[in-house]
Amino acid sequence: MGSTIIDTIESLTSLLSTLVNLPTTPPALYLDVEGTNLSRHGKVSIIELLALPLKHVYLIDIHTLGEEAFSAANTDGWTLKAILEASNIPKVFFDVRSDSDALYGNFKIELAGVEDIQLLEIASRSFNRQRINGLARCIERDAQMTRSERSDWLVTKNEGRNLFDPKQGGSYEVFNIRPMKNSIRKYCIQDVLFLPQLWSTYTKKISPRWATLVRDETIARVALSRKAEDDEKGMQTTLSPWR
Repeated sequence: MGSTIIDTIESLTSLLSTLVNLPTTPPALYLDVEGTNLSRHGKVSIIELLALPLKHVYLIDIHTLGEEAFSAANTDGWTLKAILEASNIPKVFFDVRSDSDALYGNFKIELAGVEDIQLLEIASRSFNRQRINGLARCIERDAQMTRSERSDWLVTKNEGRNLFDPKQGGSYEVFNIRPMKNSIRKYCIQDVLFLPQLWSTYTKKISPRWATLVRDETIARVALSRKAEDDEKGMQTTLSPWR
């Protein structure tokens, strides 16, 4: 899958014109956010966006573009903020809570049209819905990979984590180093690479009733991320909403 770093306004506005014309069923856009202390208290560094119909990942360099990344408009008036806030443009995340918190706290982005794969995974289980799973566990268990692909995934994951995880001697500031380190670029691409497959796998397993529950809980997650700081405990919980 190809990838492009978006670090100029010209490349960003051109991308916006492409994104708004993509189909919405199944979702075309799969996103993740990287940053330092990713929350309203930290900074947003990179938005990773996989455009499924194009088989391409775009790394939007928020560290370089700043506020203008969200306010710059294409010739039709579309901005990245408008796309992120459009309820009729589906945007798929894995655990939207911290991403939404950071986007709202730093840039007043009110996400809409969100689908949360973490909640879909819980809903797809036939039993034991007590706790949530992280992305790595879902990929290990449910992504279809060859042995070689699994080996490459582990290498990329571990190399990236060693650079940014303080527990491994790294620093999240590595997401702000420019030019972007190749290992960080690969890590960011990989963070969204398996999201379409996971979305499809879990969506096929859930009933209409569970689809409604997931939709409602996703809306609640996004709303919680925009509330006052005394709600942060709910943002960090590892417990399922359906325990």
